[in-house]
Amino acid sequence: MPIHSRSFQAFTVSGIPEVHPGDSLILHVTTALEQTGEQLHNGDIVVVAQKIVSKAEGRYIELSDVEPGMEALDWAEKTGKDPRLVQAILDESACVLRWRPNLLVVEHVRGWVMANAGADQSNIIGADGNRVLLLPKDPDASAKNLRLGLEAHFGVRIGVVVADSVGRAWRVGTVGLALGASGVRTVDDIRGQLDMQGRELKVSIVGTGDEIAAAANLLIGEAAEGTPVAVLRGLNLLDDNQSGADLVRPSADDLFR
Repeated sequence: MPIHSRSFQAFTVSGIPEVHPGDSLILHVTTALEQTGEQLHNGDIVVVAQKIVSKAEGRYIELSDVEPGMEALDWAEKTGKDPRLVQAILDESACVLRWRPNLLVVEHVRGWVMANAGADQSNIIGADGNRVLLLPKDPDASAKNLRLGLEAHFGVRIGVVVADSVGRAWRVGTVGLALGASGVRTVDDIRGQLDMQGRELKVSIVGTGDEIAAAANLLIGEAAEGTPVAVLRGLNLLDDNQSGADLVRPSADDLFR
C-alpha cells in the first residue's frame, strides 16, 4: 500500500488586543481575522491561549485581599513563597503533591497536575506583584462558547482548544496542553489497530488534544509574542463527543503521584 504525504497549515491571528474582564473573545477573534482578510474554514481548529480566556472571564485575584491560613503559612515557610500567593494556590488545588523552594506541584481542583495551580503573574497589566491570574473555572465550557460563536459568525463547523503551557514529570521544558476543548478529538484510542508489520496495537492511546495545543504553542509563544490565537487547518480532527476533561488521567492510574 503506498504511503501518502500529509500536511497541515498553521497561522497566528494577528491584531488581538489586550483582553480585559468582560471582553468578548468571539468579537476579538472575528474582528482580527476579518481585518487581515482571513476567515475560518470548515474543519479549522482555533487554539486560544488560556491567559486571554482567563482575562476575559475576570479570573483575577488581588493578593492584598487574601488572608493566608495556617496551611498556607506552613507551605510558605517551606517554599519561601508569598503566603498570600500560597493561599490562592491552595484554594485552586485538591492537594499538594510535591514541593521545592519557590514551587508547589499540586493537583488542581479540575484534575490537572501542574505547578502552582496555574496561578500566574506574567503578562498582566498593573500586576505590580499583587495581582494573580487564575485558570478558567470551566475551560471546556469556555471552548464551547467560543466555538459556537465563531461557527455562527462564519457559518462553518470548527473546533476550539483552550491551551496552556505545562511541565512534565519526566521531561525538561514546558509544552502545550489542552485544558479545554470543544468540537475536537482530544483522545484517539488506536488499540486494536495494526502497525506496518501487521502487529496489533495493545496500549496505544494518543493525546490528540495536547498534540494540537503543542503544535499551536510553537506559534503562540511563551513570552512577549502577542499572538494568543492560532488556527490549525487541514487536520481532519473534529469530534463533537470529546472534551479537554477526557485527557485527565485518573489519579489511581497515575504512577507519578
